[in-house]
Amino acid sequence: MSEENPENTPAPAPAPAPDADAGATAQPAEPPITINGQYIKDLSFEAPTAPGIFGLMQEQEPKINVNIDVNAQPLQDGVFEVVLHVKADCKVGETLAFIVELAYGGLFTLKVPPEHIQPILLVECPRLLFPYVRYIISDATRDGGFPPLLLGTVDFVAMYQNQLQQQQAAQTAGEGEPPAPEETN
Repeated sequence: MSEENPENTPAPAPAPAPDADAGATAQPAEPPITINGQYIKDLSFEAPTAPGIFGLMQEQEPKINVNIDVNAQPLQDGVFEVVLHVKADCKVGETLAFIVELAYGGLFTLKVPPEHIQPILLVECPRLLFPYVRYIISDATRDGGFPPLLLGTVDFVAMYQNQLQQQQAAQTAGEGEPPAPEETN
């Protein structure tokens, strides 16, 4: 069914057809990051004081501690494994309510300049994996009988910058020793 033109204004001209030769020579650019796969490497949930802890949680506010770490390693030319390690524990006073640990990995193919590989591996790749990590942790704590632990956003850029600062500090500390005197002939 065609649209009516009540004002009798001319319809816009159709866009010109693309040049057939231009498409034959132009190749689509490869994406800089390709996710080859994602997987749970390790998942552990423990509630060592259940069921007694549930009553204690009604009396006192639980304290939750979450630690996140990122590791990356090359597997073959341009293919890397990135693993997010998450460890969360919940305590009521000094009593451990639960502990959940997850190592969630992803295989990535990178087609970027060498100077961009490390920031992409430690910032962009974890950003792509994190929503799945959040979901798994939430489900594990809920399935364990506790309210779901909803992880907040993680600033992977700040984590990366802190890692760089620690590396620079370590290098500077190593350079603090006076250099050995050079021998002259």
